[in-house]
Amino acid sequence: MPLPALTTPVPHSVGLNRPQRQLPPGACDSHMHIFDPRFAPSAHWPRTPPVAPVAVYRQLQARLGTTRTVVVTPSTYGTDNACTLDALDQLGDAARGVAVVGDGVGADELAHLAARRVRGLRVNFVSPQSWGTTTPAMLATLARKVAEHPACAGWHIQVFAQPEQLIALAPQLHKLPVPLVIDHLGRIDPAEGPAAETYGMVRGLLDGGNTWVKLSGAYMRSTVHGPSYADTLPLGQALVQAAPERLVWGSDWPHTTETPGTVNDADLMDLLQAWAGGDAAMDCILVDNPARLYGFDTAPAA
Repeated sequence: MPLPALTTPVPHSVGLNRPQRQLPPGACDSHMHIFDPRFAPSAHWPRTPPVAPVAVYRQLQARLGTTRTVVVTPSTYGTDNACTLDALDQLGDAARGVAVVGDGVGADELAHLAARRVRGLRVNFVSPQSWGTTTPAMLATLARKVAEHPACAGWHIQVFAQPEQLIALAPQLHKLPVPLVIDHLGRIDPAEGPAAETYGMVRGLLDGGNTWVKLSGAYMRSTVHGPSYADTLPLGQALVQAAPERLVWGSDWPHTTETPGTVNDADLMDLLQAWAGGDAAMDCILVDNPARLYGFDTAPAA
């Protein structure tokens, strides 16, 4: 049974409904961003970021029923992870981080990030992380540094790329020395779904056992839009059938890629339920898989 509807909306999340299903203990939002006006955006970033601090995000957690989260440094801050680290301090042990660094990052900085509960590095081929262009050489360098650093044991590399970029990167992705996490459904076109060339490549990576996919950002390429995002069903269901043990879900709050006032996070959680097709797979995606990937306790308190 869902909890009663809200009386006031959560900022950056339209609607007053809650998810149709009450979530299990330890449910994790594995991809979101914090934007705090105390931290200045990078000089390379052209847009004004939203006001989306930890206190506001906690309202979204209360609405959805999630208790764990993964804070991902957005491109807005370039390679400055101060806002993410501050958010991790506020959220405590129920949070983990994914940082953004340059390929010249040193061992001391990686150790510092690990001590603050960062568990991976994001490499963004879609929007600029800082001045200049993200390259395959940067991806290789960062993966090697993570693999070689004792403090980074268990870390992954998270890649955000267009489908054609993933295809071009495929030989390198298959050989990464650390686990790979693919952002936002690989940005695969829902109109192509499991027939897409990129889906076949991603499926091959999943079958190799070293890759995870984030079930997030369904709105980025959906032409049906909310509340159902029905055109994404074949793609999401195919991924769940292929590798339910290596998928995680993320809200992508506060939805900076979308027109303000268009995304309902409760609908996104209901979409996950439709993709999963049952409580067992949904619980795996929300609780068990994030616990393994990000190092949460495997037995969350009820």
